[in-house]
Amino acid sequence: MTQLYSLFLQHKVITTDSRDCPAGSIFFALKGETFNGNAYAASALEKGCSYAVIDEPQYATDDRFIIVPDVLTTLQQLANEHRKALNTPIIGITGTNGKTTTKELVATVLGKKYNVLYTQGNFNNHIGVPKTLLQLTKEHDLAVIEMGANHPGEIKTLVNIVEPNCGLITNVGKAHLEGFGSFEGVIKTKGELYDYLRANNGKVFIDSENEYLMNISSGLDLIPYVKGEVIDCAPYLHFQWQGGEIMTHLIGAYNIKNMMAAATVGLHFGVSESDINDALSGYIPSNNRSQLTITSHNKLIVDTYNANPTSMMAALQNFSIMQVSPKMAILGDMRELGEVSAAEHQKVVDFLLREEASAKEGELLIWLVGKEFGNTQCHFRKFPDVAAVKQALQEEGVPSGYHILIKGSNGIRLFELPELL
Repeated sequence: MTQLYSLFLQHKVITTDSRDCPAGSIFFALKGETFNGNAYAASALEKGCSYAVIDEPQYATDDRFIIVPDVLTTLQQLANEHRKALNTPIIGITGTNGKTTTKELVATVLGKKYNVLYTQGNFNNHIGVPKTLLQLTKEHDLAVIEMGANHPGEIKTLVNIVEPNCGLITNVGKAHLEGFGSFEGVIKTKGELYDYLRANNGKVFIDSENEYLMNISSGLDLIPYVKGEVIDCAPYLHFQWQGGEIMTHLIGAYNIKNMMAAATVGLHFGVSESDINDALSGYIPSNNRSQLTITSHNKLIVDTYNANPTSMMAALQNFSIMQVSPKMAILGDMRELGEVSAAEHQKVVDFLLREEASAKEGELLIWLVGKEFGNTQCHFRKFPDVAAVKQALQEEGVPSGYHILIKGSNGIRLFELPELL
């Protein structure tokens, strides 16, 4: 590792994609279910990489190939070595819902005072996390690293690479139950961040109103979120806190927790209240998360990146309190729920049936997309997939004058609908 790290210090660009080989970079030949990076190592060198890290010796033809026992493990070890060498203060973030938004908000707030490296997009897994760490330089004052998981033990693996000095869990909810086995499995896995910080005298920013998080927080140095209160959400979140009133560009009252997390982290690191206000009011979301899109026909609330029972109900409850009419919801299946999938989809439908019963006729239109919603007991219009929705819009015309909530798991591909609505 010492030899590889010295090479990295001379060639600081890492690539795992043989189609993207900047001159002087190092190619790491990762493997997947359908590809073997070792087979592309020679091509990566031809395209500009200076070295290729491989774990199948037969692909090595000269001394530019660095043979290791396992490329992924080596990438992770290299990232940890670099993290230790620079010793940059790191804030680790995980949670079921809101972790990417919270990471963005925390980085935006800290960016008012510091040079901050933070996870781009949602590159929060066993490959994205080490690649982010390897972008650290001496010029960075702080790093904000997002960590995701869909199986037990994954957060433990990531925190041992990242070695955060402090961190936060946004919440724990019903997501990836197929991988975790149960809600308790979710709590245990997300809690692996707390376990690391507890063992290493780290600080934890915490929503003290979240009983699940408080229940697993014993022995930790806790910094409770500052308090905030929603003023309204029509549709953008407008709230007040000790620093004053903030009008945001985020949709959803549930985002106040993410805002307060960022404000709390900012205060801890000495960012002024006025700078925090500027950061939070100026943040504009991307990646199809809580976005308002105004078209010539409708106003769309687009949240198509992911969906699980917790985030789905939060979105629907927020949609319910919005004082607008008429409304339409296009909801796609929630993936990876395992044996509780049917029950959780029916709970969503039951909520919608109650909402419809309390609305005036014609004020609420519901379209459901996917096999799981297709099996629920209700009279709402159902579509097997997004292609069928597109066909209906083409043949019947586009609904007009609605506020439309579009939410579902990424695999349902509802992100293809906004341009048609």
